[in-house]
Amino acid sequence: MTTGQAADGTVDPGTDADAEPATAPRTGPGTDADSGTGPDPGTGRLAILRAARRAFTQRPYAEVTMRGIAADAGVSASLIVKRFGTKERLFNTVADFGPAADKLFAAPPAVLGRHLVLTMVRLRRENHSDPLLRVVFSLGNMDERTLLRERFREQVTARLAGLIGGERSELRAELITGQLLGLGATLSLHRPGAGEEATPELIADLYAPALQRLITGPAGLPDQEPGRAGH
Repeated sequence: MTTGQAADGTVDPGTDADAEPATAPRTGPGTDADSGTGPDPGTGRLAILRAARRAFTQRPYAEVTMRGIAADAGVSASLIVKRFGTKERLFNTVADFGPAADKLFAAPPAVLGRHLVLTMVRLRRENHSDPLLRVVFSLGNMDERTLLRERFREQVTARLAGLIGGERSELRAELITGQLLGLGATLSLHRPGAGEEATPELIADLYAPALQRLITGPAGLPDQEPGRAGH
């Protein structure tokens, strides 16, 4: 059994050797309201979700087992079944970016850049995992990767484009989410590092201005890049 840092910035205790039959995850919305972005009422919910994120982003879906997630979370497999029902439902909860987006976008465009950075850093520290980064490093078959990308585009990128509006809002939203993913990757990569010691406010002072420029958008942004017409 090996130990390493998972894609979401948490610690992966290794791979459970017991494989259970794989079933394809549904492609609809998540089936459990638990987001993993709030207080844990003593039920082990957050520990289960953190362990599930590590498992589903480190290994293919077919190799993930409820027993392995339970061992990582320090709970019984029966508790996971009680909370989430099946592995499929648990995967759909992990693949749901909506609750994180609710928190990230809870500010008007004029001050959204700073709010995004502060919220990202605080969510990482409160939940010991990044709310978005799993979309980049997810493994598994094409259907699973496609599901995560589609959910991310719908629940994060497209929603952000509608929020900021203006010219080339879709492109600006893609660049903004890229910067947020880059922030999460940087903080995960440099652990321990200066980012862990810095306050959320200091990180926002340094990082938010570039995000805010993308949110506001320059005036008179062209519909196409110079020299690209007709390509």
